[in-house]
Amino acid sequence: KEMFKDVLQEALEVELEEKLGYDKYQVSDKTTTNSRNGYSKKTVKSELGPVEINIPRDRNGEFEPQIIQKHQRNITGIEDKVLSLYTTGLSTRDIHDQIKELYDVEISAEMVSKITDRILPLVSEWQNRPLEHVYSFIFLDAIHYKVRDDKQIVNKAAYVAVGVNMDGEKDVLGIWIGANETSKFWLSVLNDLKTRGVRQVLVFCTDGLNGFTDAIGAVYPLAKHQRCIIHQIRASMKYVASGDQKAFAKDLKSIYSAINEETALNNLLEVKEQWGKKYPSAIKSWEDHWDSLSTLFMFPPETRKIMYTTNVIESLNSQYRKVTKTKLIFPTDQSLQKMLYLATMKITQKWTMRYRGWDLVFNQLNIIFSDLLQSEVF
Repeated sequence: KEMFKDVLQEALEVELEEKLGYDKYQVSDKTTTNSRNGYSKKTVKSELGPVEINIPRDRNGEFEPQIIQKHQRNITGIEDKVLSLYTTGLSTRDIHDQIKELYDVEISAEMVSKITDRILPLVSEWQNRPLEHVYSFIFLDAIHYKVRDDKQIVNKAAYVAVGVNMDGEKDVLGIWIGANETSKFWLSVLNDLKTRGVRQVLVFCTDGLNGFTDAIGAVYPLAKHQRCIIHQIRASMKYVASGDQKAFAKDLKSIYSAINEETALNNLLEVKEQWGKKYPSAIKSWEDHWDSLSTLFMFPPETRKIMYTTNVIESLNSQYRKVTKTKLIFPTDQSLQKMLYLATMKITQKWTMRYRGWDLVFNQLNIIFSDLLQSEVF
């Protein structure tokens, strides 16, 4: 605090020197009739507590400092800088070094944690905020981290839900920290969404985790479920030799790009005839999950583009990874959620546009889900 006060005081002295055109003890260089005229005391509020400083004055009353302006009583700024640096993924030690370089103020790693802890009420408020009654799409995925838990380092999942409302605008609905990805935890996430006001979802788009369909059906029985095609391709490719993957992927495209489900099923049979004996597990994966893979054929091409993959949430997760890449281990669940929240606030500031061609998609959804959207529930 004292060092910060010294920095401010020195900055004020330099400002007056520049205004008068001569240093404090070099009167011989004076070229103005104006001169110093003592100090006036002023107490300002900072994130380090109240700081009393001496504002230098000039005899003509022309000097108006910029670092602390005339009627300014609050100079909190380091706190904002700390949060900004924390959002970029810097460690508390790195932030200490940055603040030292920027302000010549010592701020301990513990102080950094205390400053970032001030957002915890905001995290809780955001995580529990009421949501809209109906969402056209909700994308679900998880990203995994190592977290210290009861003196052990364990793998945990950050469960993320991105919703698209009926106006075509997307938003992160919440981030839940839990054990490694399970359908049981996803069930609790869906229940939380319902508790916060989400009465109906038209389409859920998920990765390839088994049990998603049952979890969704238990909470939102009228919703459609689309399994991510990209995840499905990756899963089936694990069974295919590298030399055959290009040709196999080309044949798979004939399935998910088919004009309708009947054609898609016929193409799946052809792919099975071509590759079934050599890679039976790869084909079986498509057959076993066909109910959730074929949902997209209910919709016109414009709507399919939105729902056939979870790219929207995978893109979000890749940005989370950039922020958290320096954090090999998080000390607590709370510290992980805190960093992901700050990253979310920064990322979603750019989410200002709705989906391209949304008017057409909206009309298609209104026709397909007409009974649901016009029911007494809404």
